[in-house]
Amino acid sequence: MTNLLKPQVDVRRADDRFATNIAWLDSKHSFSFGGHYAPDNTHHGLLLVNNDDVVRPGSGFETHPHRDMEIVTWVLQGSLVHQDSTGHSGVIYPGLAQRMSAGTGILHSEKNDSWRLQGERHSDPVHFVQMWVVPDAAGITPGYEQLEIDDALLSGALVPVASGMDKHDGESAIRISNRYAALYAARMQPGQSVQLPDAPFLHLFVPRGAVTLEGSGALGTGDAARFTATGGQRVTATEPAEILIWEMHATITG
Repeated sequence: MTNLLKPQVDVRRADDRFATNIAWLDSKHSFSFGGHYAPDNTHHGLLLVNNDDVVRPGSGFETHPHRDMEIVTWVLQGSLVHQDSTGHSGVIYPGLAQRMSAGTGILHSEKNDSWRLQGERHSDPVHFVQMWVVPDAAGITPGYEQLEIDDALLSGALVPVASGMDKHDGESAIRISNRYAALYAARMQPGQSVQLPDAPFLHLFVPRGAVTLEGSGALGTGDAARFTATGGQRVTATEPAEILIWEMHATITG
């Protein structure tokens, strides 16, 4: 596949994203989402959604349905309460990865948990990134998984967060139902760097901080880069930063 693709690094700036701003939600969409649609910006590789959300205390997404989607949630600040129709519930916080497989159909809600911490009211928002990739097959059994990886992030290296790829078998990574995709995170201090995987499709997102991308220059909070038929570049933090990287060996067709 790689030989048929033109090598390209497409940098997307934070201010160019679609935005949804309502009383309780500030959401930035890297791809077409909801009422925001652009026919030339529907996905990259297998990644359909990369939403950068800030939710006010005591608010959140009421119960709503999903189907045939692998949904990974990564919290940067605050805590998020998840509840779903399969009986799973949990509080997601920084360093705790979460995956929900919608499969044949699932209902869930996500709420800012900060208002009830320690039995008191707090005014902290919850900031998280939610990412959707398509599964290998439709109609799988809905599922839920969460995994604490905060300690692994202390190294500053790329840490597998969620993967369906064989090369991550046996590693501490949440399993997703797509054998061609994997998500990594790195939490870096100034001067630390990581090397990107080499894959037909990569998506690099900087949810906070600032980095330099080899060959492309500076990326700040909310910036992203979409790689096609190229990889191996180094990403170096210029201030404390967190990055999320999808490695994908297939793309959505049709």
